Amino acid sequence: MLFDYDDRNEDSIFNYAEKLINRTFRDILSEYEKSSKKRYTNPYEYNYDNISIEEEEPDYITNQKSKGELGNFLEKYYFGYKPNSNQDADFSKVGMELKQTCLNKKKNGEYSAGERLSITNISYNEPVEHDFYKSHLWKKIERILLVHYLRDKSKERLDYPIIYVSRFSPPKEDLKIIIDDYNKINNKIEAGLAHELSEGDTIYLGACTKGATALKSLQPQYYGEHIPAKKRNFCFKRNYMDYILHEYVEKKKVPYEPIIKNAAELDGITFETYVTNLINQYIGKTDKELCHKFNREYNNNKAQWVDLAYKMLGIKGNHAKEFIKANIVVKSIRIEQNGSIRENMSFPPFLFKDLVKEEWENSTIFNYFEETKFLFVIFKNVGDCYELLGSQLWNMPYNDLNTIVYNGWKNIQDCIKNDVKFVQYGKIIKNNLPKKSDNPIIHIRPHAKKSAYKLKSGYIVGNIERDANELPNGEYMTTQSFWINNTYILSQLKVK
Repeated sequence: MLFDYDDRNEDSIFNYAEKLINRTFRDILSEYEKSSKKRYTNPYEYNYDNISIEEEEPDYITNQKSKGELGNFLEKYYFGYKPNSNQDADFSKVGMELKQTCLNKKKNGEYSAGERLSITNISYNEPVEHDFYKSHLWKKIERILLVHYLRDKSKERLDYPIIYVSRFSPPKEDLKIIIDDYNKINNKIEAGLAHELSEGDTIYLGACTKGATALKSLQPQYYGEHIPAKKRNFCFKRNYMDYILHEYVEKKKVPYEPIIKNAAELDGITFETYVTNLINQYIGKTDKELCHKFNREYNNNKAQWVDLAYKMLGIKGNHAKEFIKANIVVKSIRIEQNGSIRENMSFPPFLFKDLVKEEWENSTIFNYFEETKFLFVIFKNVGDCYELLGSQLWNMPYNDLNTIVYNGWKNIQDCIKNDVKFVQYGKIIKNNLPKKSDNPIIHIRPHAKKSAYKLKSGYIVGNIERDANELPNGEYMTTQSFWINNTYILSQLKVK
């Protein structure tokens, strides 16, 4: 029966919520429409017949673009209370917050988290709360009633099925890192730099923009020079949500090794400092010495220096639990004797026809750098081997991403939209796509085994199906990927 739960009892709420499993949002709406009761009232506290009906809330069905509408939908049509912006937990009598989030289904049939979990608004118009346990954020995450539904873009949202219902509280080993993230976000806000917040600044807890309207929701800051900043929410990052799904909801034994063996190891120290200290204790050692110490073959293949980074962290393989949860990518940086870096940093290839459809804040490259943190492990050539100089955790600064990288991305996108121009010199084909020298941070270059073209002139060369993809004008050219310039990487290193 609809609204058959006691909001004073956490188990009662959870047991009622579990009845959502295998039902669609349309099923819930149908039951609501047939019910004579339209609001939840606790039978132990109120007489329902004496409750006046308030004016109707907004329709939470028709707005297909708002991610939050399905959460409001559950609040109204299944739990029977009016959605609101109250900073207390939704079920305030037991301190439990209702959160819905989507799943994607992979080709192998497994589920993955489809998005970050937005938690609560970050306020710019008042002083920050320094005590985490007094914050609105803590009220929202201390105990979460988590509803997972399966997203299928071929269906209407009302036909999405609910797959899992679970309870989640941040475990002790994560809570210290979450608190450090909270403090880091607040420190930036207090410095009047809320306009430079990025999800890449932190580990598990992020400061995410509020959807596609973020640029239209600029608000003056309480601190500093009151520079307008995009409206943001505290969120659990997508990778962290993926880990919650597998470890705590599906209860799979995820085969990842922890860097932090005991939560007490982080007493008085941040996760970032702890990680870099583990590696920096080996400063001055050569890669040959490290290979000998960790019983690894010294073979100078590309994986060698990344393998050594994980071994210095106490990880036998190359899957550190905290890095998986935080979307931290390990990159080895090798500086040559002349002070340069030989290699640029590559990223997965893209499809031309996908790139031209992207908006900046929903683009693949923006989201990658907005959400990803890197662990740079830095070596320097000392003759026949490389010596460890140190390590640092790094994410791309906000202004670099949203000015320089944006301009480079936009110029490339515009060139592809306006038809790439080709000039043929025998077997050599030149094009007018922006080059590495045109942007200080990013460029594109081929990402294929061999070059391949199919041009309107009738010229065809290479394996089109394997090594090329289609341009908007119907021509094909060698598949490309974005690269970070080696000179930019070098400029970001703290040790050289």
